[in-house]
Amino acid sequence: MTKKKAAKQPKKTSYTKYILWFWGLFLGGISILILLFLLAGWGVFGKMPAIDQLENPETNLATEVFSSDGKTLGKYYNENRTPIKYEDLPDNLINALVATEDVRYYDHSGIDAFGTLRAVAYLGSRGGASTLSQQLAKQLFHGEGSQNIIARISQKMKEWIIAVRLERSYTKEEILAMYFNVYDFNNNAVGVRSASRIYFGKEPEKLKIEEAAVLAGMFKNSSLYNPRRNPKGVTNRRNVVLLQMAKANYISQQEKDSLQQLPLKIDYHPESHQSGLATYFRMYLRDFLKDWAKEDPAPDGDTYNIYQDGLKVYTSIDSRMQKYAESAVERHMKNLQAKFDEKNKNNDGMPFRDIGKEDIDKIIKRAMKNSDRWHQMKAKHIDEDKIIASFNKKTDMRIFSWKSENDIDTLMTPRDSILYYKSFLNAGMMSMTPQTGEVKAWVGGINFKHFKYEHVKQARRQIGSTFKPFLYATAIDQLHLSPCYQLPNTVHTIPAGKHGVTKDWSPKNSNNKYGGMVTLKSALANSLNTISARLMDKVGPEPVIDLLAKLGVDTENIPPVAAIALGSVDLSVFEMVSAYSTFANKGVYVKPVIVTRIEDKNGTILYQHVPESRDVMSEEAAYVTLNLMEGVTQGGSGTRLRTTWSPAYYKDVVTGHPYEFKNAIAGKTGTTQNQSDGWFMGIVPNLVTGVWVGAEDRSVHFPGIRYGQGATMALPIWGLYMKDVYADKDLDISKGEFERPENLSINVDCNGTDEESENQTEEEKEEEELSNNLDF
Repeated sequence: MTKKKAAKQPKKTSYTKYILWFWGLFLGGISILILLFLLAGWGVFGKMPAIDQLENPETNLATEVFSSDGKTLGKYYNENRTPIKYEDLPDNLINALVATEDVRYYDHSGIDAFGTLRAVAYLGSRGGASTLSQQLAKQLFHGEGSQNIIARISQKMKEWIIAVRLERSYTKEEILAMYFNVYDFNNNAVGVRSASRIYFGKEPEKLKIEEAAVLAGMFKNSSLYNPRRNPKGVTNRRNVVLLQMAKANYISQQEKDSLQQLPLKIDYHPESHQSGLATYFRMYLRDFLKDWAKEDPAPDGDTYNIYQDGLKVYTSIDSRMQKYAESAVERHMKNLQAKFDEKNKNNDGMPFRDIGKEDIDKIIKRAMKNSDRWHQMKAKHIDEDKIIASFNKKTDMRIFSWKSENDIDTLMTPRDSILYYKSFLNAGMMSMTPQTGEVKAWVGGINFKHFKYEHVKQARRQIGSTFKPFLYATAIDQLHLSPCYQLPNTVHTIPAGKHGVTKDWSPKNSNNKYGGMVTLKSALANSLNTISARLMDKVGPEPVIDLLAKLGVDTENIPPVAAIALGSVDLSVFEMVSAYSTFANKGVYVKPVIVTRIEDKNGTILYQHVPESRDVMSEEAAYVTLNLMEGVTQGGSGTRLRTTWSPAYYKDVVTGHPYEFKNAIAGKTGTTQNQSDGWFMGIVPNLVTGVWVGAEDRSVHFPGIRYGQGATMALPIWGLYMKDVYADKDLDISKGEFERPENLSINVDCNGTDEESENQTEEEKEEEELSNNLDF
C-alpha cells in the first residue's frame, strides 16, 4: 500500500519586521524631529533670540505726553505703541481674545497638542494650531513668515521653541499683556491701548463687551477687519467672537444674542503728529525734548530717542483749558475770517493792501522757494524756470476751509493756493498760572496741518499799545506815581538828540482828541500816545528795556529809543504772557514751565522741573500797574467785556454776546500800524492769557479800524475762552479781586474820575467805544 503525501501546510506570516520597521520609522522620525528642534534651538536654521531678549523683547514704544489733569495729549512714535499692564486690561477683552484665538490657553505650555493634531488631521480646515504664545513669538521675532514650505517648517519649529521658552519665562498674564501690546491694529494703532483710543475714543478698561469683541476679532487680520474700511465684515467678525465667548461660557446665550443685534459703533479718534489736541504745543515740545535728550544722555551714554524709547512726559497743560482755548480760537476766527473775506471782495490786490505788484511778486516768489514743491523739484536738478512754470499749472489738491469740517477737494494752481493761504488770518494764544509759571493752554495757530508756522513762541510781532504797561510800570516803580496822577493831554515833543530821537518826535493820539488833564488810569485805558510820550521823557527808554529783560523778554534787538513807547518792538505771545504774569504775581517773575517731569518706560524719573523766579519790581508797583490796567476793562478799549450790550458792527464778528463779566479783570488791547496785528492781554488773579491775531504777511489786513483793532480781532477769543473756563467749576479760576498790599502808600482811588456815564444811549456808547479803541 502506497503512503499518501502529507498535505502542504500554509506558511506562517511574520509581522515582526513590519513592527520593527514601524517603530524604527517612528523613533527615527521622533529623533529627526528632536534633532531638528535642537538644530533650530542652536540657531542652525537662523538666529534664535537669547533668553535676555525674551525677557526684554525689542519693541518700538511711543513717547506719551500727558496733561496736568492726567489725559493723553499726544504721542511721538515710529510705531504708535503704548504698553499696557495686564491689570489694566478688562476681563471682557481678555476673554474675547482667549475664546477666539486660543480657548485652551490656560491649559497648555505653549504648544496645543490637540489643536496641532486637529490641524494635521483636517489640514487646517477646522482651525489652526498656533497658540497665543506661538503668535506672540511670531509677532516679536520674525513677523508673518515665508511662503516657502521648507522655510515655513523651519520657522514653525522656531516658533514652537520660542513659545515654550516664553511660557517658562513669563506668566500667562504677562504673555497676554505682551501680545496685546505688540499687535498692529492699523491706522497708527499699534497695541490695544492705542487701538482702543483710536477706534473707540476711550481707555481699554472702559471698553464694552461688543467693543472688546471688535478688537479681538481684528487679531485674525487687522487689514481685512478694518472698522473704517470694512464695517460689514467687522460686524460679522465681531459676532463670531461673541459666539465663541458664549461657547466658552464667558457670556450667556442671551447676552450673545442681544449683543449680536447691536449696530457697529466706531468713534474714530485718529492719533497722528498733525491731529488731536494741542498740536502746535506738541510740535514745540518735540523740539524741547530733543534738546533735553542731547543735554541729558542715558546712563549708558546713549541719547534718548523720543520716537521709540517709551518715555512719559508730564506737562503743565490742562486738557480742559486747552480744549476751551482751541474752541475759542476756532469760533472767533471762523467768523472773523468771513468778515475779512467780505471786506476784501473789492480789493484788487487781494489779499494784500498798501503794496504794489512788485512787492506782491516778491512775496509770492519767496513763498514758492519755501514750499515743498520747490525743494523737491530742486533736489531733482530741475531748471528754475520750469519750477516756476509748474506753479501756474492747475493740479488736484485738498485745501483748508472754515466752511467745512474736512479739507475740500479742488483744482487750483500752486500759485493760486499760495494767494489763497495768504488770505487767512491766524492766531496765537497762551494761558499761564502766574504764581507757578505753569502754561495751561497753548494755541499756536488755526490749523496745524495747513499752517505750520507757530504763533506762540516762534512768531514775533509788533505789540502796539500792549507795550504801554511796561512803560507805566517803570514810571510807577521809579517815580512812585499814582493812577490818579494827572498830565496834560496835549502833544508833547521830545527833541532830537534826546532818548535816541534823531529828529523831533511828537506822537499824536489815534483818536485825535486833545485837551484838559487826564489821569494815568484814563490815559492807559484810552491808549493816549501824548501821555506815553511824556512818561517816556520822564524815565527814558533804558530803564524800560531793563525792566523787560528782567521780565524774561529777549531785548537784544530792542533799540533804546523813545518810539518804543508806542509798541514798535516785536515780541512773542510767550514773552508777553510771562512778562504780564509778573504783575499778577506781586512783582515776582516766574519762568514759564511746560514740562514738569519726564520718566522712562519703567517709571524712573529722568527730569524734574525746578522753578526759577526772581524779584523784578515792588509788590506795590505791580499792584498799581494792575489797577491801571483794570481801567482798560472798566472804561477803555476792553469795556465790552463788562457791558450788557454789544455794538451792532461787533455782533457780525462773534455771536454769543454779551460777556457780562463782573469780576476784576486787568487787561490791555493793542493794534499796530495798518491794523496788521491785534492783541489782547487779560489778567485775573490766578490766570494770565495773551492773544494775538493777524495774517502771515503784514500787508494782509483789514481796510479799517472797526474790525482791525485788537479789541475786535483778539479780545473776543479771551472772552469766549474765559466764559468756558469760568463755567468749569473744577478749574477754580479766580473771580476775586487782586490782592491789595497791606501797606499800600500809593493812592489808587481816583474818586470816579474814570467812570463811564450810565445815561449814554447805545449809539453814543458805540461811537465812543469805536473812538476810544484806536490804540496804536
